[in-house]
Amino acid sequence: MQDRLVKEVIEPMASDGLRTISVAFRDFVPTKADINQVHYEVEPNWEDEENIIANLTCLCVVGIEDPVRPEVPEAIRRCQRAGITVRMVTGDNINTARSISMKCGIIRPGDDFLILEGKEFNRRIRDASGEVQQHLLDKIWPRLRVLARSSPTDKFTLVKGIIDSKLSVNREVVAVTGDGTNDGPALKKADVGFAMGVAGTDVAKEASDIILTDDNFSSIVKAVMWGRNVYDSIAKFLQFQLTVNVVAVIVAFVGACAIQDSPLKAVQMLWVNLIMDTLASLALATEMPTSDLLVRKPYGRTKPLISRTMMKNILGHACYQLIVVFLLLFLGPEIFDIDTGLHAKPTDPPSQHFTIIFNTFVMMTLFNEINARKIHGQRNVFSGIFGNPIFYVIWLATAALQVLIVQYGGQAFSTSELTFDQWMWCTCLGCGVLVWGQLVTTIPTKRLPKCLSWGSGSPEEIAASVSLMDDSLTGADSKDSKRTGQILWIRGLTRLQTQLRVVRAFKSTLEDMEERRSVHSLHSLHSLRSSRSHPGNRPLSDISYIDEDVKTPSPNDYPYEQQQAATNNTSKQSQAANISPLSISPGVESDPHVPCSDTVSLVDRQIYPNGMTTATPTVPTLMSTPAAAASNINNSKLNNNENVLIQPPKVHETSI
Repeated sequence: MQDRLVKEVIEPMASDGLRTISVAFRDFVPTKADINQVHYEVEPNWEDEENIIANLTCLCVVGIEDPVRPEVPEAIRRCQRAGITVRMVTGDNINTARSISMKCGIIRPGDDFLILEGKEFNRRIRDASGEVQQHLLDKIWPRLRVLARSSPTDKFTLVKGIIDSKLSVNREVVAVTGDGTNDGPALKKADVGFAMGVAGTDVAKEASDIILTDDNFSSIVKAVMWGRNVYDSIAKFLQFQLTVNVVAVIVAFVGACAIQDSPLKAVQMLWVNLIMDTLASLALATEMPTSDLLVRKPYGRTKPLISRTMMKNILGHACYQLIVVFLLLFLGPEIFDIDTGLHAKPTDPPSQHFTIIFNTFVMMTLFNEINARKIHGQRNVFSGIFGNPIFYVIWLATAALQVLIVQYGGQAFSTSELTFDQWMWCTCLGCGVLVWGQLVTTIPTKRLPKCLSWGSGSPEEIAASVSLMDDSLTGADSKDSKRTGQILWIRGLTRLQTQLRVVRAFKSTLEDMEERRSVHSLHSLHSLRSSRSHPGNRPLSDISYIDEDVKTPSPNDYPYEQQQAATNNTSKQSQAANISPLSISPGVESDPHVPCSDTVSLVDRQIYPNGMTTATPTVPTLMSTPAAAASNINNSKLNNNENVLIQPPKVHETSI
């Protein structure tokens, strides 16, 4: 009965895209039980789910449909036309997933596609030990369109396998959509992760790169359009800027070599740079995305930034502009019947000859800006020009400013007024860029050598080459197989050691400054006390103490005086006379019956041969007698290049 219910009811509903729900019941009665009833005397254990839901009576099977949004099939078709393969990974029944994918247009009758369940998917991609094998996965994912009954691990395995695959020359760029917490690993692993802004969880939003605020698949198509439009805008600006750069550099170089003067003056070059950089970037980078962006295939990860088509346009238009400029430079005076500006003196007024060259060059640049709007070989360069008001407003404003500069610039812009005929010739030569562009477009791009493209390479190779560039410049072996992480670690350690050396140097400098400041303070203290001293006996009331217990002062309580290092001659004389070389405290009368109180230097001072002096504070020592003082000094005397270091033994005495 159950098998018949599955085959005749559930599977047909699932094939129509319905999610099935069964409604069943079972009666528990305290009285005598009839058919399909269960008698109970005590309260049943409702936690025993296995027994509670056993032997249920089915009432019906309900099919619930999650309708596909009307705009989704069209959005998927646009993605497929743009070269994007759409795959569906779901937890639904395989029949439900097949029906929904056909309604969306993911699979179409007659296509070579593969629909698998998660169990069968894992059986095909794993070996006997249960490990995922890349070569087995490469046999499945190119044809896989629907993965049903899948787990979050299956979704992550599929994303990782496509990214790591080496089947195609260019690595696949994978984008993943998700709304649940379980989708976080796949969203993080993908190149671009789309999370749902309404139904998505916080975990999915944090793991994603872009959040769809309306939870609509068509928003992904808009993201693709804007991404390609930004890339094309950069390419348009590069094509225009490089053309102007090539022409300007060659004209300036040839002019300096041939006529010892540049046809384009400094102020005129500033105006050309303003057109080339600021105004052109605003005009070319503000193009709105169009549906034409979704007609071609996507760019590869290793595609050159400057393609062969762009290089063909750059070199082709540069040749035309150079030919026109050099014809005007050497044959312009004869063509227009004007005075030549060649070999003019700096004091001469601006000539019409060089003004025509400058004006023609700017006109060709302006009309080439229209050509730069198309970078894929389109012939109609005016297509959509009025859809971007910023472009034509800037273009017209630049042309108006050029008229003012030429007619009224004068000496400031090194220009001279031109006649109407001369203006028409300049404009016609500028319009010739449009005609020349059609001829350049006729040249087949596929026949051009690939060396004309520039900027190719995978992002991983470019990042590795940049990180190893410093090591190759220092003479390291370019074939060294060190990993980037090790190189960065060594580089960081080297910088840390350098910083530590700088800190030590500053620290030593500060210590020297502190020592010099302490010596200066002690000298100042000595000068102050010397100025307060006088020849006679010093009144005891003039002496102050920190701890004063008695009124009668002791000779040992007087302040110690600072004494500089004595020379060898003074030391020898002091020893011969049995007199301490240390000065006696001022204001104390010498008494033969009272021990003489001598004071010692508060600073150990050392004079080196190079003239540098260091000083170290010491604790003062009290000498009982002149003989003892002389004896201690004899023991502490150190001769070094006729310099004496007096360092008495350190004894703790009364604080001063």
